[in-house]
Amino acid sequence: MHNTDSSSRPMAAAAVLTLSAAVMVFGIAGCGPKNGNTVPSTSSSASSTPTPSTTRTGAQFDIGNTINYGSLGTTTTLDCGDGKSLNVGGSNNTLTVKGTCGMVSIGGADNKITIDKIDKQLNVVGFNNTISYKDGNPQVENLGSGNTINKAG
Repeated sequence: MHNTDSSSRPMAAAAVLTLSAAVMVFGIAGCGPKNGNTVPSTSSSASSTPTPSTTRTGAQFDIGNTINYGSLGTTTTLDCGDGKSLNVGGSNNTLTVKGTCGMVSIGGADNKITIDKIDKQLNVVGFNNTISYKDGNPQVENLGSGNTINKAG
C-alpha cells in the first residue's frame, strides 16, 4: 500500500537534497592527495614505508540512529543493524546493506544498492539508480527519474 499523501514529499526531497549537497561538499573537501606533500621513495631497497592505497572509500557519518553515506564510484557493505535509517548520496556506487533499515533515502545517480530489509519507507530522489530489497513492506516514494526499484524475494 502506498501513501498518496504528498505532504511528506517536499520534506523527503529536501532532506535527501540537503544530504546530497553535504556529501558533495565533504567529498570535494576530501579530494586531493591523502599523504600530504610527501614524495614516494624511488629507492630500490626494501623499506617499511607504507604504499599509498588506491582503494576509494566513502564518507560515512552517523547522526543519532541514522547512517549518512556518500561517495563516488565505490563498492562497500554497510550495516543498518536493527532499525537504523540510511541516507545515501553520490554516484556510481555499488552498496550492499545488511540488517534491517527503518527508513532509506537515496539521492545521486547510477547507484546499485541491495538492501536486506526495509521496515518503514524508501525514498528515491536520484536518477538511474537500481535499488532492490529482499524483505519488508516499505512505503516507496520514487521522486527521481529512471530509477528501478524491486523487491527481490
